[in-house]
Amino acid sequence: MNMNTVHFAEWSQTANMLDKTASLCQNAGVFDVVRENDKVAIKLHVGELGNPNYVRPFFIKHIVDEIRARGGKPFLTDTTTYYPLKRNNAVDHMETAVANGFNFAPFIVADGLMGENGIIVDSPDHLLSEVEVAGAIYHADAMIVVSHLKGHPLAGFGGAIKNLGMGGVTKKTKLAQHRLLKLEIDEELCQGCEACAEACWFGLPRVEDGVAKIDSPHCMCCPICSNACPEGAISLNNRDELPRGLAVAAKGVLDTFDTGKVSYLNFAHDVSTVCDCAPIPGEKFSNDVGVFASHSALSIDAASTGMIDVAHLNDIHGVDSLQQLHKMEALGYGGSLMPERITV
Repeated sequence: MNMNTVHFAEWSQTANMLDKTASLCQNAGVFDVVRENDKVAIKLHVGELGNPNYVRPFFIKHIVDEIRARGGKPFLTDTTTYYPLKRNNAVDHMETAVANGFNFAPFIVADGLMGENGIIVDSPDHLLSEVEVAGAIYHADAMIVVSHLKGHPLAGFGGAIKNLGMGGVTKKTKLAQHRLLKLEIDEELCQGCEACAEACWFGLPRVEDGVAKIDSPHCMCCPICSNACPEGAISLNNRDELPRGLAVAAKGVLDTFDTGKVSYLNFAHDVSTVCDCAPIPGEKFSNDVGVFASHSALSIDAASTGMIDVAHLNDIHGVDSLQQLHKMEALGYGGSLMPERITV
């Protein structure tokens, strides 16, 4: 398995993309990670309820069928979200999966009912003191990581590294990554209007002596309060730290698998400026590009971002999203920032 190679199938409005993706998987050896009786996690994002921009279920059905044909035991999986929308707990997450068409294989919420099912592993870098890997992913024998390429307000873009780093861990490690950001309030600008408190999902901001205070250890340093502030008094700093934290967490997840037991697919279609975690589709950012396959999260994200205007995404979100890739390389994970791309 060459981790420096990425196979690519161009998106076409006049071709059967299921057939093209099947050929891509065959050429790239995506299913070589599967052995008989392996419990195979298909790590995906089923889409937040109300957002249509996620990998179409029929592509995932093909992956399920191919794993079963090789004697594996496939299951779809993702983790609960820290924020309180329709994937915050296992019940809502499973219902959202069914609503969005993922009802043809077992869907196991990897970190349990409320995010309590995790196994702590050593962190590969000091940015995070530990990484708590979601239990069902930790115990899987093999994994196929299926990611939808899109923008993200804190990471710049989301691909395979983000799918693993944020989506393969428990709420505890999700929060730790978000808190690599620093939320700061300019007290001279703040008018104590409480707009931040009204906007916050958790109601964490409070006003003391006419000035907003946001100092709860449960604050995930998301941009909601800063976007809501009419005076521009709230800012998020250390923006490049979260992308680096994603790489650290992703490496922690991958370290729980034996060599040669993880493969990747990136789908670059319906590429919007916002993440699939939002309950809205967001503004379309790019034309449909295609499907990528690899045995390296670093290589596949490098090839994928190399075919979109990632610099413009960085400008939109105010973050150097490629820090994910550079950190992954620095951690010694296999692959290349300039992989060989083979078009099939």
